[in-house]
Amino acid sequence: MQVRIAGAPISWGVCEVPGWGFQLPAGRVLGEMRSLGLVATEFGPVGYLPDDPAALLAAHGLRAVGGFVPAVLHEPGRDPRPEVGAVAARYAAAGADTVVLAADTGRSGYDARPELDAAGWATLLSHLDAAAAAVTAAGLTPTLHPHVGTMVETAGDVERVLAGSAVPLCLDTGHLAVGGADPARIAAEHPERVAHVHLKDVDAGLAARVRGGDVSYAEAVRAGMFRPLGKGDVDIAGVVRSLDATGYTGWYVLEQDVMLTGPDADPLPDVAAGVDYLRSL
Repeated sequence: MQVRIAGAPISWGVCEVPGWGFQLPAGRVLGEMRSLGLVATEFGPVGYLPDDPAALLAAHGLRAVGGFVPAVLHEPGRDPRPEVGAVAARYAAAGADTVVLAADTGRSGYDARPELDAAGWATLLSHLDAAAAAVTAAGLTPTLHPHVGTMVETAGDVERVLAGSAVPLCLDTGHLAVGGADPARIAAEHPERVAHVHLKDVDAGLAARVRGGDVSYAEAVRAGMFRPLGKGDVDIAGVVRSLDATGYTGWYVLEQDVMLTGPDADPLPDVAAGVDYLRSL
């Protein structure tokens, strides 16, 4: 288990959304990952790590896992393959093995999204297959990440993807829970579709307020909706045990989305608590 636990810069408040919060430097983040005994990391936002990050990662004793790639998939005239293929090629050159696709809205942030009709869903699923093929051509594993504020957010959206596409899932326990899905059920019923895992815990009360429109996604994150593993309301242990029992051999990426207020903020204790909890399983 220990060699399958990876980090992600978002646990240190590093996010692609403009104005998200204070962004810690990569040297500190990678160094703290290694201090926790982590052996690998996702890339974080475009530009956070160098285009060729091999030397920087090696200096911190880390390897590349892959990373989050938002792509607009629902617009008929927008071919995702050139952009996704270029990112996949960079990831492959860095020694990564996974591309985590998200069905981007084309808007900034994750507080709102348009609704799709049947034609829009047909386009999204077709473009998702095309984007996945571009990733596979680069020698990496494509996955789709259901994510709040994207075109694949709710439990119903996930079912559409499972039924209408063969693309594997990035099982993000936090975003699935906020979207109203049950990550433990998906892990148990569709283990063959899970190729990558993001582990985050959730305050169910704040998640319900996001679904109900009482608070925005950003406001909920700022209020601490994502909790250290084992300290929220998601059955993290059930997810991990279910996947291990069915032969899952991919990465468990620790993600606790946070917003930092400044350079004195210290996310390390929460990440360390998550590492300890996952190892205890």
